[in-house]
Amino acid sequence: MSGAPTNRYATLAARVYHLDKAIGRSFGDLEFYAERLAGETGPILEPAVGNGRALIPLLEAGLAVSGFDASPEMLDICRAECAARGLDPALELAFFQDFEVSEPQAAIIIPAGSIQLVVDPEETAAVLRRFFGALRPGGRLILDLDSLAALADTAPSARRWIDPGDASGAGSGDALTLLGVHEGTDFAAQTHTTQLRYERWRDGALVESELDLFTLRLWGHFEMVTLLRSIGFAEVTVSADYRHGVAPDADTSVVTIEAVRPR
Repeated sequence: MSGAPTNRYATLAARVYHLDKAIGRSFGDLEFYAERLAGETGPILEPAVGNGRALIPLLEAGLAVSGFDASPEMLDICRAECAARGLDPALELAFFQDFEVSEPQAAIIIPAGSIQLVVDPEETAAVLRRFFGALRPGGRLILDLDSLAALADTAPSARRWIDPGDASGAGSGDALTLLGVHEGTDFAAQTHTTQLRYERWRDGALVESELDLFTLRLWGHFEMVTLLRSIGFAEVTVSADYRHGVAPDADTSVVTIEAVRPR
């Protein structure tokens, strides 16, 4: 499976993501981010914006949010969902490693652990330095990290959705399936890889499939805090499971870290 693309979110993957994580679906993160950003009047950037699950509710709350993503298919969905609501944010095709901003940002937000898609830790450090440079003095970086316990997760998964179809009716009634099989864990590198097979079924026949590898680089929160401080961030706050300022413990699923570029 070494030839399978990694973390690409192509057509079927993007469609499944959109069905599973619809616009506004919250895991506790949307309320948390909205609260942390309440009253912010400056520009906010969401890297790896995906289908707009988080971006659109924040826009509807009156925040000036733009975004970028490395997946054209995800951006197509995001643009369509924004247009359906009369929203027109700046959305760009870009990677963590090459994004650009036209003005210093008041905040950069990365919910859902998307920073973990950058697998090489040195590359992650370089990306965080780019974020630091893109923030205005006093600007904030807010990002989510999964628990390191995810490294031990080797259970297979199988899920199924009925596709309601797009605006043209294409795909209506098709079954979409996702099979995830553990591919490997490198505890030294803190990476976890899953083989993902996306399939579209129509009248019991397979009509489309995609095979991807999904790799995450997991971070301990102490490790990430140390890295952020070494880059120059200050006023670093760690929150467990979207409870601001509550310290993580053995049962924590998601850690959110907020860090400020000093004035």
